[in-house]
Amino acid sequence: MNRHPVLPVFTNDALLSIASEILKHYRLDQNGIHGISHWGRVLENGIRLAGLTGANIRVVQLFALFHDSRRWNDHHDPEHGARGAALAGEMNHRCFTLAPVELILLQDACTRHTKGLTEADITVQTCWDADRLDLPRVGKYPVPERLCADAARDKAFMDLTRQRSMSNHLTPFTLELRKMLV
Repeated sequence: MNRHPVLPVFTNDALLSIASEILKHYRLDQNGIHGISHWGRVLENGIRLAGLTGANIRVVQLFALFHDSRRWNDHHDPEHGARGAALAGEMNHRCFTLAPVELILLQDACTRHTKGLTEADITVQTCWDADRLDLPRVGKYPVPERLCADAARDKAFMDLTRQRSMSNHLTPFTLELRKMLV
């Protein structure tokens, strides 16, 4: 039995609208290492993983947009996840609606995503893995022991995400968002 609320996933248009709102106050280069290309790959990684882990896809979708949304720099910024979590709380019921349990999961995933943890709700774990699998873009390579879900540790999946990360693969979401921002 699924213990998460069954609500419709966010459409691509809804996610683009939410991302546009987030970017109004984004401090970094939108095309930088923590910008929209990264968000798009985390979104794709997360959607693929959620289909295998049973994670709440709505939370996974929003994690991709919020987890690095309030970085102050591209280097050491230990509170950026908590700031992204707070922004998600501020935008809930204004730009999107999450059930209370979904918001708790999203905020937990954002707040703790850089701590290197592996124990949490499967939805939070899926969020963390989706992000960690995009680390090759900055010269770091996830090791299977630091990934949470078996699906994320799959060698073929790790190879695919490594290739996409290292080549700065632009997802359809990222390409559409770039068009909107011109």
